[in-house]
Amino acid sequence: MTCPICREPTQKDFRPFCSRRCADIDLGRWMLGSYAIPAEDDDDRPEAPARPGDGDTPTEH
Repeated sequence: MTCPICREPTQKDFRPFCSRRCADIDLGRWMLGSYAIPAEDDDDRPEAPARPGDGDTPTEH
């Protein structure tokens, strides 16, 4: 297994990293949001057609 930061062989005490330095680099990236998955804003999504019974129109009982 290799370190995901520098590609050196991992060390048992720091797995999956090779050193405390690479573990700290990874933590810093995580905390800054570098690993965030981009998401679509609801404003960017096309409108779905309204379905009957979705609450758009009152239903008579």
